[in-house]
Amino acid sequence: MNLVKTSYFTFIATFIKILSSLIINKAISIFIGPKGLSLIGQFQNFSQLAMISSQGGINSGVTKYVAEYKEDRDKLLRCISSSYRITFISTLLSSILIIVFAKFEARYFLNDISYTYIFIIFGFSVFFISLNSLLLSILNGLQEVKSYVKINILQSIVSLAITVLLIKYLGIHGVLIALVSNQSIVFLFLLFLFKKHRILNELFVFSFFDKYESKKLLYYSLMTITSAIATPLSLILIRNKIIEKCGIEESGIWQAIWYISSMHLMVITTTLSVYYLPKLSSITDARLLRKEIFSGYKIIIPFVIVSASFIFLMKDYIVNILFTPKFSVIKDLLLFQMIGDVIKISSWLLSYIMVAKAMTKVFIFTEIFFNAIFVLLSFLFVTYFGLIGMTYSYLINYVLYFVFLLFVFRKVIF
Repeated sequence: MNLVKTSYFTFIATFIKILSSLIINKAISIFIGPKGLSLIGQFQNFSQLAMISSQGGINSGVTKYVAEYKEDRDKLLRCISSSYRITFISTLLSSILIIVFAKFEARYFLNDISYTYIFIIFGFSVFFISLNSLLLSILNGLQEVKSYVKINILQSIVSLAITVLLIKYLGIHGVLIALVSNQSIVFLFLLFLFKKHRILNELFVFSFFDKYESKKLLYYSLMTITSAIATPLSLILIRNKIIEKCGIEESGIWQAIWYISSMHLMVITTTLSVYYLPKLSSITDARLLRKEIFSGYKIIIPFVIVSASFIFLMKDYIVNILFTPKFSVIKDLLLFQMIGDVIKISSWLLSYIMVAKAMTKVFIFTEIFFNAIFVLLSFLFVTYFGLIGMTYSYLINYVLYFVFLLFVFRKVIF
């Protein structure tokens, strides 16, 4: 399946996910407001850290090697079986730690120990969430795009129904409960839908731990865990700085800006993970790799430019639809954020080469270095320019990241 067809199928799933997210976000804006959005952002960053740890950080590696081994049944099953064992052990350890330190987590991340029970629920549900992510990674590697899309659509619908219902009756507590339980429910549907899947059935018969395949997966674990720690941690630090300098309401405004970026880029980032990672992983010829990269730029970047321009030009209507009058200041903060989104995707098209080709050292360096730069720039600009300084730091950081990747992959591109 080529990039255009993959984009078509992922667009369907992403459109439903975006629509679902828009409705949820509107409900949050009405019933909770900017302060609640800030807390939700903090919890989501914590859950990202926890989920990558519980999955052993191997899911990108699973997608790569499943794509590489899909014509070799023995290697394929060794890879999948080993990934299951790694996930199970990592999840068990993470679950115990989340539950044991639930009170501390509630105090540090949400500033209120009354949320302790949320972290306890999360600790119990993390096993199902991890298995759900693992199965999706396997399907992605097998390039079963239609099945992958069906699951994502189901997940969006379930998330919408549960979240809106819980927001209405429980407010911020309801949102947090939905965040920790949605994927667990989807996992039960996933097992039912794929109970006759040839790979999953063979897995239960062919289940053991392969040291060689596990070692290869653990290289990806290093990359994923680095990214999983660096990115959410940087956002947590930045959000705390915004709260310190501007207040928690402004932190919620910035979270809303970040949300707008995430929503309009979701079609692209989904396509990159579903198509680009397995595709680049399977290419060994330098000429074909260059052709695939340029094909991505010709199709994806014009789409991002049009999307970002549309959001900026229609910002009055978009902000009014998505949020409440309390968020109206967003309209004055979108220009540099939208330009930054275009540069971000331009750099990500190159960064996927690092993941696909297991360039562990370079990837780890870039994740740590550029997240640190983002934090430093944000601290500096929010101090001198206020909230709009966040959009300056976002743009400058991705310009630097893009220039660095052009240098790293100059032989591939030029």
